[in-house]
Amino acid sequence: MTIVYPTNLVDTFPGWSTDFELQYRQERSRTAGGKTYVKDLGSPLWRATYQSKTLSPNTLDEWRARLDAMEDGLQTFRAWHMPRMYPIAYPNGSWPTGGAFSGTGTVGAINANRKAVAASGFPSGYTFKVGDLVQIGDSDLHRVMENATSGQFEIRPHLWPGVSVGAALKVLRPSCIMSIVPGSISSTADLATGRGRITFEAMEAR
Repeated sequence: MTIVYPTNLVDTFPGWSTDFELQYRQERSRTAGGKTYVKDLGSPLWRATYQSKTLSPNTLDEWRARLDAMEDGLQTFRAWHMPRMYPIAYPNGSWPTGGAFSGTGTVGAINANRKAVAASGFPSGYTFKVGDLVQIGDSDLHRVMENATSGQFEIRPHLWPGVSVGAALKVLRPSCIMSIVPGSISSTADLATGRGRITFEAMEAR
């Protein structure tokens, strides 16, 4: 069977995302008086680190093969931050309306500053919490900056060009597309037992 990219590499990953942060693309310069000037060279991209638990020799080799299929940094996979597969206020999908909510609504409004949005199609009283992750459209991932039950709330990074009102707004397993950071895969096994851990880094691929 042909492998389709982006794959669901981390769907069954036996471990955790130990780091999931924005990497800013900025240029900095400092004057003789000590003032620092910062210039954005592009929107920030998500960067993640994944680490498995200790694996048996057979499972370790299985995951070595899965990562080989990523061809170092050539291929892509759908990535999410494992602690934030559900919103903070609704662990394990305990939505205000129960299972009737799919975890997806739409963007109801966009502020002119392109860093604040309002949600539409969510259950009455739904609360966004600081630290939640939301996915807009197919793969734009954002972190919520303020608590909100109605109206607009800020997100980071700013909205990407082309995003408009009506775009899907997903809070259940929000994700983006990533590729492996070349050379970041480690799968060293213990000499005595053959058991070991898989670790790798990944960067958003747009």
